[in-house]
Amino acid sequence: MSTQMTDSKDDDRTVKLAEHLAFSRSFQPLFNEGMAMVDETAAYLDEQGRKEAKQLTKAGATLYAAESMRLTTRLMQIASWLLLQRAANQGDMSRSQVEAEKVKVRLEGLGTAKDSPQYGELPERFRDLVERAIKLERRIAMLDREIYGATTEDAGETANPVGQQIDLLKTAFHG
Repeated sequence: MSTQMTDSKDDDRTVKLAEHLAFSRSFQPLFNEGMAMVDETAAYLDEQGRKEAKQLTKAGATLYAAESMRLTTRLMQIASWLLLQRAANQGDMSRSQVEAEKVKVRLEGLGTAKDSPQYGELPERFRDLVERAIKLERRIAMLDREIYGATTEDAGETANPVGQQIDLLKTAFHG
């Protein structure tokens, strides 16, 4: 019985590297990378992306519109998670407050149209942004699981992607 107590004490003192990263100064480069990607994507979609989309076939333009919605949604989820972690890191929110708020953040819940026959028609820079956003999302999702544990969805419950998108739209348009 005393061994169990010692084991639980040892568990309490174990330092999780992911948690240390998210709550330390070394978090800043990840935060900067994510926010820079949001800015870069917004600038691309507003300028060069708009021009390039006009040159696509009808099917390509439809795919571009759908994929750009997924890209912006993915980046907004990443930004939300990063802002929550920064607030915790700076002491503006407690871990329990972050955990309560982060249930609204969905990481790795969006698909991609990479398998679509028209995907190769999409502008190269756009496809690069999509790829980079997916990689960043996976890194952050892995960090999130390391810090907070697996979510219900990670444990095998299937999510309704349409319902998630409707919830995101309601949140966006209703505050």
